[in-house]
Amino acid sequence: MVRAARTAKSDKGERTGGTGKGAAAGKVAAAGRGAGTARPVRPRGAAGTAGRATPRPAAPSRGSGSGSRGGRGNGSGDGETRPGRWLPKRRTLLLVLALLVPLCGFGLWALYGSSWLRAENVSVGGTRVLSQNDVTRAAAVPLGDPLISIDKGAVRERVRRALPRVRDVTVERSWPHDITLTVTERRPELVMESAGKYVEVDVDGVRFATVGKPPKGVPVLVLQGGSRPAREHFSDTRLRREAARVAAALPEPVRRATRVVRVRSYDDITLELTGKRTVGWGSSERAEAKATALTALMKAAEDATHFDVSAPSAPAASDS
Repeated sequence: MVRAARTAKSDKGERTGGTGKGAAAGKVAAAGRGAGTARPVRPRGAAGTAGRATPRPAAPSRGSGSGSRGGRGNGSGDGETRPGRWLPKRRTLLLVLALLVPLCGFGLWALYGSSWLRAENVSVGGTRVLSQNDVTRAAAVPLGDPLISIDKGAVRERVRRALPRVRDVTVERSWPHDITLTVTERRPELVMESAGKYVEVDVDGVRFATVGKPPKGVPVLVLQGGSRPAREHFSDTRLRREAARVAAALPEPVRRATRVVRVRSYDDITLELTGKRTVGWGSSERAEAKATALTALMKAAEDATHFDVSAPSAPAASDS
């Protein structure tokens, strides 16, 4: 009886004590939450280590070599460009190509296949002696062909070959339907008499046209047979060119008064003027200085009939 009573009393005390300890612990926890200063005590040892959260890896710095854009750093894998980043550029490129292909096709069709840009008219400018119809016929532009396909070089050569009077011609496309030809005609500096007609000679010594009477104000060229060595070294073409250059360099009053340009050799060119006056010109070299000396000499010696400017630094005039 006594032992049973003690056992029961002992059990009651344990239950009472456990209840007290739990109440005390609850009060302590409540006080800690209310104050906000107490931290929960983490268990140490193996159990505490296992309970910690795994730390997150730090994000790579943008300024570091391994994390620079486009892999410009040390070549690490963190800086490599992902394939997905190129997708917008590829889409843009495909879109541009999809637009360019039909546009190019339309442009080619408009230039070569349509009737919008075809040669329909030929206009001519710059003519003096020639007519526009002469140039148009010589050009032989294939009307009705695409304007872009007209060979301008071929048109130019056809005009120059058919019309020796034409020194040069420019060919231009005038969109949408015109071809424009601008002609530069040769100007006669001299004429050569041949079988009652006159052959015009330009400044380059080129004989380009035959006319029934000499143009007004154009001197007649006379080539006299010089010594055999001189004729071997200087052809008629060269002598014509030298004489034409002399005629082109004459002052306008002297040119109007010049009737004949007589050539005996390369450096023996003489002018025959109205009033039985003559001018010893020499060669075609220093033409500007000779023209200036002749103008001054003719004013200073108005009654003279012969002038010599072959040496322009020492001109001379005489009555015979």
